[in-house]
Amino acid sequence: MATPEFEPSNRYWAETHDVQNLPEPLENYNAFTADQALQEQVEASGGVWGQEALSSLGAQCGSKEVIEWGFQANANKPELFTHDRYGKRVDEVRFHPAYHDLMALSMKEGIHSSHWENPGPGAHVVRAAKSYLVTQIEAGHGCPITMTSAAIPTLKRQPDLYDIWAPKILHRGYDSRNISHELKESVTIGMAMTEKQGGSDVRQNSTRAHAIGKSGPGQLYELVGHKYFVSAPMCDAFLVLAQTDAGVSCFLVPRWRPDGSKNPLQIQRLKNKMGNVSNASSETELRGALGWLVGEEGRGVSAILEMVAMTRFDCMIGSSALMRQAVAQITHHCKSRVAFGKRLTEQPLMQNVLADLAIESEAALAITMRLAKALDASEDNAHEKNLIRMGTAIGKYWICKRTPGHAYEAMECIGGSGVMEDSIMPRLFRESPINTIWEGSGNVQCLDMLRAMQRNPGSLEAFMSELYRAEGKHPMLDASMTSLAQAFDSPEDVEYRSRAIVGQMALAFQGATLFTQGNEQVAAAFCESRLNTDNAGWVYGTLPASVDCAALISRATPAF
Repeated sequence: MATPEFEPSNRYWAETHDVQNLPEPLENYNAFTADQALQEQVEASGGVWGQEALSSLGAQCGSKEVIEWGFQANANKPELFTHDRYGKRVDEVRFHPAYHDLMALSMKEGIHSSHWENPGPGAHVVRAAKSYLVTQIEAGHGCPITMTSAAIPTLKRQPDLYDIWAPKILHRGYDSRNISHELKESVTIGMAMTEKQGGSDVRQNSTRAHAIGKSGPGQLYELVGHKYFVSAPMCDAFLVLAQTDAGVSCFLVPRWRPDGSKNPLQIQRLKNKMGNVSNASSETELRGALGWLVGEEGRGVSAILEMVAMTRFDCMIGSSALMRQAVAQITHHCKSRVAFGKRLTEQPLMQNVLADLAIESEAALAITMRLAKALDASEDNAHEKNLIRMGTAIGKYWICKRTPGHAYEAMECIGGSGVMEDSIMPRLFRESPINTIWEGSGNVQCLDMLRAMQRNPGSLEAFMSELYRAEGKHPMLDASMTSLAQAFDSPEDVEYRSRAIVGQMALAFQGATLFTQGNEQVAAAFCESRLNTDNAGWVYGTLPASVDCAALISRATPAF
């Protein structure tokens, strides 16, 4: 039988449909100039001089290439190699090249160093804004960047060590080679506090330090013990807590000995984390590792807290950045997506949710940048110093606590595509609880706030005076201040109530700061939704009718 002849027809093409009603990927845009709130906060906080550099970095962070680095660094977990092929101990963690690209970018931008190299008005502000931009792309590599930055205040307690190490710490190169710090111009610094039996209670640490010769500040000791959580184990040196006869003490422990041999910090395994995947975290044994005492014996907790104060501030930056990236993604998606005959950004209920999430993001950024401004002025200003002491504990507690709920609500705005691993949204969700646990859990932050009140007379008064700068701006904010002033009237159970108190302090701080150095429309919407006692459900999308949701969404949507 002859085969019938036929002509090809469009009806028989394999293509089943055109891709429609979906946005283009959010890439090849400027993450700084497309962020109105960040630009305003930088200007209000004294960082206007850094806008050109921020715009340049914003273009890089919004580029397809750098965004892809973030995906690649997280898709390829670090691998531990304890020995080389000849059986020699190397304790080497290998990373995907994209991780090294991200590290090199952040160090070139001076996120670890610029605020120490050139202190003054806006230095911490511009540095915080840079960290905010880069963290939106990839959070994991920020851990060694943060610790390297935060090591500087602790090392200043030991000037002879500082003079040796600071030039390499502040260097803007990046050297990932597994070689002695003596052979490098640039180094990174980590820290090792946590042990199995103690967790946040570092006074239970069992690691011991034994003086090799003379004891005392700047002298050499040998450390023996274990650390249950050492993040970024390829750092060139670590600030480590260990016991001496005088109590918990702080040591600078390099990965290599002065003679070029490997210091016995032996990595046992890498942690299998739910988030922060690009960054290696490890369990490490110290088997007679050499370390230099930083400061006095028995004063290790005080010394390491100088570092922790800065890393806690960076937790605020990091969680605020995760919120901003989530808002950027959902507003970009919803302005292009049509459902039931309207764009999602035009539908009243979705407007309510999007605007609510945008308010949360702006409020987090506002107090973060206010504290960056305080860091720039704190050396000779008691008010700013007290504000940092109180505000960092409050901000770290509240912003980091709010981020997980913000992340999953944002995923819901996108729908099914939001839970797919080729989207950034699952990574934001997995990352969202990290900062609330690291550098002191929520309870630790609340207790730290109470300690700040007890040990720093006038700190509560300084915090309240900061709020009173916005007095009269909104009746709900005024009522919140009055209520907060009464929260400490019953000191006998203040610890039990401290989460409620710190939450109340955070909300008042955010509302006041949005009025004093933010957008008044956002500030009013914040007060009417967060300080309104009738809106106690804390479910996003419950804004009062008085809020102009469309204006807030337009403000938050990245502009190409």
